[in-house]
Formats: sequence, C-alpha cells, structure tokens
Amino acid sequence: MFDLMIIGGGPAGLAASVYAARKRLDTLLIATDIGGQVIRTMGIENYLGYQFIEGPELIEKFRTQISQFPIEQKIGYTVTRLTKVDTAFQAETDSSEKFQARAVIYATGKKPRKLGVPGEDEYAGKGVTYCAICDGPVFAGQRVAVVGGGNSALSAALDMVKIAEHVDLVSLTKLTGDAILIDKLSEARNLNILTEYQTEKIEGNSLVTGMRVRGVKSGEEKRLDLAGVFVEIGLVPNSEAVKDLVKLNRFGEVKINCRCETPVPGLYAAGDVTDVPEKQIVIAAGEGAKAALQAHRYLQRLAYVHY
Repeated sequence: MFDLMIIGGGPAGLAASVYAARKRLDTLLIATDIGGQVIRTMGIENYLGYQFIEGPELIEKFRTQISQFPIEQKIGYTVTRLTKVDTAFQAETDSSEKFQARAVIYATGKKPRKLGVPGEDEYAGKGVTYCAICDGPVFAGQRVAVVGGGNSALSAALDMVKIAEHVDLVSLTKLTGDAILIDKLSEARNLNILTEYQTEKIEGNSLVTGMRVRGVKSGEEKRLDLAGVFVEIGLVPNSEAVKDLVKLNRFGEVKINCRCETPVPGLYAAGDVTDVPEKQIVIAAGEGAKAALQAHRYLQRLAYVHY
C-alpha cells in the first residue's frame, strides 16, 4: 500500500513525482513510457528557461531530476482499470499486476486520433505513422502525405518538406494552425496543400502505395501516389481506465476543479487527460505539481502522513 500512486510519465506525472517525493510521500510511478507526447516533439521554444530545446532532451532532464528521489517506478506498465477499494485505490495493469495506494494522480495524457478509414490499421507501421519526428527519416527522398490542418499537422509538414521529395498536406477543413507555421509552409516548393478534402482510403500491397481523397464541396476524387501517410488530426485522452470511476466530458477528458480534484475523494487528475484548457508542457507540469500538493494535504488530513 503506497501513500500515492501517480499514473502517467509525461510532464504532469513527472512534476507530480518530484513534488510528492519532496513531501516524503511513499510514491509509486506507473507509466507506459517516460515522456509521453513530449518525447516525439522535435523543437520546443516556449518552455520557460529554454530558448530552444528538443523534446527528448527536456524529458531526459526531467528523468534525471526524478532519479534523485526514492520513487518506485513501474515503467512499461499500462493501467487498464482504476477502482476504489474501501478507502484506497487499486490499479490493474496490462501485465495482470495490481497496485494499491491511498491517493492517486491520474496523468496519462493523450494519444493520436485515428482517421478511421480503410487501410489505416492494415498499413500501420508499414507506411502509416502518427509521428513525423520518429519516422520521418525513413521516408527521405520519397513522396508522403500529412493529414490534418492544425499545428501538429503543419509542424509535421514543415519537418517533412526538408526530408521528402514531395509532401501533400490534406486537410478536411481550411488550415487552422498558427499563422507563423502557415507562412513558413508557403515558402516550401515541394508542398501541395489540399484543403477541404476528405481522406477516403489508404492503399498498398505489403507497404503503402497511395491514398484516395475526395473534395468535400466539389466531390472531386484524387489518388495520391505515396510511400507514407502521417496522420496528424489531433489527440484523444487516455481516460479509459477511469471511465467507470469519474465523469468525462464530451471529449473524453477527466473533469476536475481548480485543485485538480475529481468528485472521488483522493483521486486527482492532471495534464492533457483533463479538461484544463490549453494543452501545453508548462501547463501540464504546473498541474502535476499542484495535484501532488493537493494529494499531500488530503493524506495529511487523513493522518496518513507522519514526520
């Protein structure tokens, strides 16, 4: 039985770990990986203290900091279900192991949203990818498509125009990302932008060979000859494990108050998995710290924390 269990290894979970350790809570950190979305981020220019830093480098600094504290870590474990057991909580993992704690901070972040079109699952890892930073170099000198119109899609397209022979940017709507990214893309000579086009199907044999799209207004159909498809249409919360324990909003996010509290006493949530607006690294880290401080107060009130 731990004092506190932190579920998730992104900025929110890691910041919570540091604050929990400083409060000398007996803490367990369970995470599928360390870094979450940040590990797949090439350049970060808006995290205080760094004019520019790459995602993996920032996460390594986080990892180094938490390694100074006596926090038990279970990395490579995914919590599939969280339940309330008497006055404590029990987490069940994909490895069939169970862990218990008197308080929990749920900070599992988000995962890429799928297109849901024929061929997507069939060619996942065979040309279909959800991370331009991770997989972009594989497609050097080839033709690829980026699907999406927000900042993540524009950033992926900017990465790929430097690597690929040609990039098709396919968006269901008009581009909605930041103007500065759109301006940068306008300078790329190997980029074709298709706005208001629906992705219909991803085709291939053993690997991706193309993608079919259709104009939303015109009904015009096109086949794009491609070796790779980068799906960048947003993220969905990793909230499945708590869907029977707390209320989720219409986006599947965990609803919390300004203290990171859920309606379940002792259960806190932080970071991108919650309904806190603006999904940013600095905000997630701050929310994680706040959740840990609130969890400490909760445990103090119940006389579980002794000095």
